[in-house]
Amino acid sequence: MKVDAFDFDLPPELIAQEAVPRGESRLLVVDRARDQLSHASIRDLPAFLTSGDVLVANDTRVFPARLLGHRVPSGGGVECLLLHPEAADADHRIPDAARRISDGGSEVWLALMHPGQKLKPGARVLFEGAGHRLHGEVLERLFYGRRRIRLTAESGSVADTIDAIGHVPLPPYIHRADTPDDRERYQTVFAAARGSIAAPTAGLHFDAPLLEAIDAAGVERVTITLHVGYGTFKPVRVEDVEAHAVDPEPYEISAPAASSINAALASGRRVVAVGTTTTRALEHAAARGDGRVRPGRADADLFIYPGFDFRVLGGLLTNFHLPKSSLLMLVAALAGTERVLAAYREAVAQRYRFYSYGDASLFLR
Repeated sequence: MKVDAFDFDLPPELIAQEAVPRGESRLLVVDRARDQLSHASIRDLPAFLTSGDVLVANDTRVFPARLLGHRVPSGGGVECLLLHPEAADADHRIPDAARRISDGGSEVWLALMHPGQKLKPGARVLFEGAGHRLHGEVLERLFYGRRRIRLTAESGSVADTIDAIGHVPLPPYIHRADTPDDRERYQTVFAAARGSIAAPTAGLHFDAPLLEAIDAAGVERVTITLHVGYGTFKPVRVEDVEAHAVDPEPYEISAPAASSINAALASGRRVVAVGTTTTRALEHAAARGDGRVRPGRADADLFIYPGFDFRVLGGLLTNFHLPKSSLLMLVAALAGTERVLAAYREAVAQRYRFYSYGDASLFLR
């Protein structure tokens, strides 16, 4: 299967640079069973769901992972994107403060740093702002610009200092600096568990009135946690789809959430995922549980592309994705490649807004 099969033409002006207010996005609906495509608003979502459906969202919370500072003592500018802290349990890298490798007021993180050629082991950097200072020392140079870096806060915890001076890690296709408004807008209403460097963007469309309407429609809502990592932006660099690999991302599904989802599956009710991150967690947990969602922590390393056997999903609410991306391949696996590409061509023709701050699509099996 060739990666080029998932290409489409996207005018750059359709890449959303700002978010519309929650609840005001457009919604493109593709019903595979009826072979229908329709245009709606995200406010219409309850009309496309059925009483008894289970809607599953990701409750991860984005932290301000982008640090701007300078080298010491030269003063040259430095940009650092924190990926995740090293954890005592290397198998599960959920950024939990209790599981970080720390030495007094220091923590060791994996990060992407620029300019890479000048940040060799031993290099020292300083990040500061709002009365806070965070010292960094490069410990190890890794692949694709990655570094191991020790962070030390002058006062308070490393996490509190990052929260005070860090910037919202907007995706690279948003060509502007982050603003104070992004701190709230690039966070879903479900956000609870701190740990992502990118928002699960399908959740950005929801507000309280929409959730109330979903509840009134008899749809059950549950949340799980998957912390979104840098792999969400990882390009597919190979020609053959099967040669690509996705980066693992840590997730956790509570016993009550798993019980609700499994009860729906057992009774033939539909499970609809809010976002591709939720999809990967659910399907990975179902593979671990031999067809039923297994609760607990694990790392989702599934690469879902056409031919994948879905065990959980009956529907997917998601944003519009990049050409030739692994996320577009996931949607194609659920709804069919030609059907998805036709829907994307229609979205372009109707001037839908694409990517993280863009409009939404709903694919029903």
